[in-house]
Amino acid sequence: MGIIEVDMFSADVDSPEHAVAGSFKELLEEVAGQHNCHLTYFDVHRGMVSFSFDNDELTAKILKILEAE
Repeated sequence: MGIIEVDMFSADVDSPEHAVAGSFKELLEEVAGQHNCHLTYFDVHRGMVSFSFDNDELTAKILKILEAE
């Protein structure tokens, strides 16, 4: 499984415990549950979010969405 990295937040969002990052993590966990898988990695550093799932199909779907933007 690969790790998806997305520059999502301002640089002051600098840890997974930040309120904004925590809300996004909850969303990712909800999406994982809907696809019967798990969020296996989540980190935030200077606004850059890194995450992965234990489901290649879901990862591929997310990558397609990100590439389209």
